[in-house]
Amino acid sequence: MARLTLDGVTKSFGAFRALDDVSLEVANGEFMAILGASGCGKTTLLRQIAGFDKLDAGRILIGDSVVSTVQRHVPPERRRIGIVFQSYALWPHMSVAENVAYGLTVAGVKDPERARRVAAALTLVELDGFADRRPGLLSGGQRQRVALARCLVTEPSLVLLDEPLANLDVNLRASMEDEFARFHARTATTMIYVTHDQAEAMVIADRIAVMNKGVIEQTGSPQEIYERPRSRFVASFMGGANCLPASVLGPGIVRCGDVQVRAADPEGFRPGDEVVLCIRPHAVRVHRARNGVPRGENLASGRLLQQAYLGDFHDLRIALSGGAEVRALTPAGLAYDGGEEVLVELPAHACRLLHT
Repeated sequence: MARLTLDGVTKSFGAFRALDDVSLEVANGEFMAILGASGCGKTTLLRQIAGFDKLDAGRILIGDSVVSTVQRHVPPERRRIGIVFQSYALWPHMSVAENVAYGLTVAGVKDPERARRVAAALTLVELDGFADRRPGLLSGGQRQRVALARCLVTEPSLVLLDEPLANLDVNLRASMEDEFARFHARTATTMIYVTHDQAEAMVIADRIAVMNKGVIEQTGSPQEIYERPRSRFVASFMGGANCLPASVLGPGIVRCGDVQVRAADPEGFRPGDEVVLCIRPHAVRVHRARNGVPRGENLASGRLLQQAYLGDFHDLRIALSGGAEVRALTPAGLAYDGGEEVLVELPAHACRLLHT
């Protein structure tokens, strides 16, 4: 195990800056997810950590050892890093045991030490009894665990996982998420998990670093990032949010279109500031206008534009009287008519203000 320190890491490809002054501290034994959309720089960052590319500025430390600066570049094979790729990268003509042992064989590790470490790695990923099988006879989840065992058998101080579940079906991905979480709990290995899937990151990681356009916009626990996003991008990317333009009227009070709204976090804003009002779709409450005005706060009239049945709930798109649109998730038993007039309630505790 080892902690990881990124300090001002910068990388450009021609005129395109893929990483822009990225700093991050990953504690010893921590499970950190690097989350972002395609093209945000997360895989480039992983390659910098692994030593596949040289950085343009900044430095990278694994434990107390500096492995990357502009002047110094420790090659990948000397970083004691294990990597699990999206494609598994298993040799089809080799048995499971031979695939797992490959790195030890190249390193010149002799039997019986090699056999002992391979058996221990297969036990760790719960593949006892599969040593003699070929990868083609394994399920996708089993092949992923072979790739993980091959990574772990070299006893790395840091494990990098590059979207390892992207090729699996939905049910198998959920199962493997649990596998990774249990594995980390057993080994306490420092792990960096790159993904574009928000739910996956929230299930697996101790902390999440959300990347956008080559920078880390926010780092924190899954709950912290979901409940207290610091930017419009983070609010929208982490589970989706309604992000509405608003102007500050006073402490905790904003005008959003033609509606006056009380929000949860008034600090840091002054009257006249242009802000973004964010509220999650599941927090929006919808009332039938024909039933009269309900008791509530932050009420706005609206008209139903679209609804989609999603099993346990309806996903509604509603046009507010001031011109803005909001999404709301309502229980499946509460169906509405197309074009129906409704009243939308935006509970103050769920309304968060962000700088534009």
